[in-house]
Amino acid sequence: MSQVTASSSGVRTAPLRSGFWLVVLGAALWGVDPLFRIILLKSLTSSQIVLLEHVVLFLAAAPVLWRHRAELKSVRLRQAVALLIVSWGGSAVATILFTKALSTGDLNAVLLLQKLQPLFAIGLAAIILKERLPKNFGPLIFVALAGTYLLTFGWTIPFGHVNNFVGVSSLMALGAAALWGGSTVMGRYLLGSMKYETVTSLRFILALPLLFVITSMEGAPWQIHGGLGASSAIAINLLLQALLPGLLSMLLYYKGLNTTKASFATLAELSFPMTGILINWIVYHQIVTLPQIAGFALIWTALFFISNQQSRQVVPANLELSTTKRTA
Repeated sequence: MSQVTASSSGVRTAPLRSGFWLVVLGAALWGVDPLFRIILLKSLTSSQIVLLEHVVLFLAAAPVLWRHRAELKSVRLRQAVALLIVSWGGSAVATILFTKALSTGDLNAVLLLQKLQPLFAIGLAAIILKERLPKNFGPLIFVALAGTYLLTFGWTIPFGHVNNFVGVSSLMALGAAALWGGSTVMGRYLLGSMKYETVTSLRFILALPLLFVITSMEGAPWQIHGGLGASSAIAINLLLQALLPGLLSMLLYYKGLNTTKASFATLAELSFPMTGILINWIVYHQIVTLPQIAGFALIWTALFFISNQQSRQVVPANLELSTTKRTA
């Protein structure tokens, strides 16, 4: 009897652990974005790239949404607001705020404030989703944030005066961090009543009208230099960017988020900067420093223990359920 109980618990907890690592994998794919974006930026602006990317994603997502259209009948006001936060806030507005903060403020201060994103997600998850953090989660948060700090700044202290953190650029960086953290929480909320394919499709489709407005307001000319060869290279890179760090990454992310707490998922997203460092090393031959290696080690250590805590969350409940069935 005891063997059956243990087996039941193992089966129930396996999807939780695999869900966490799907979030890790999905976020890691975001890090390959520069491979394609660098070529595209030679001919297009950032907003033009994002708009064209979402046009491709619309073509891929529309048939999926049509197949799951019955779910749209049950969408209520709260879910509609959550969808706008995910599609407009997390995709478009947060990116614009962060880009403007980088261009107008102190670079190091903006990057450091953006690292507060997990804290926003954890706080919002506690308020909106009523998530409770397990024991020893606090130290793991500290370890993970310390790892991202080392990846970005190394052993140095990246600011010299508190005035670096005072200004509109800092508010924009905090706004971007809050929107990205809120997008994680709202995504988890939506997955309580929608399939992950539907949430992924709506994220891309709903962002498209806003991106049209943003791109038209920018007023930048559409021009591609270099003839057919350049146009073909842009088309191939645009397609790969839309399908790999775009569609595939978000499908993996939301499938994993379906069985992962938002507070756990926001730390799983730290695989993103690690991939960026690896791409810079392998493709662009940038030297990986000792602090970055230490940051890698800290983040992976934190992810390993967070994954274990995620799977442990339901073990007592499963054991109690199995015991109840056995005695019944």
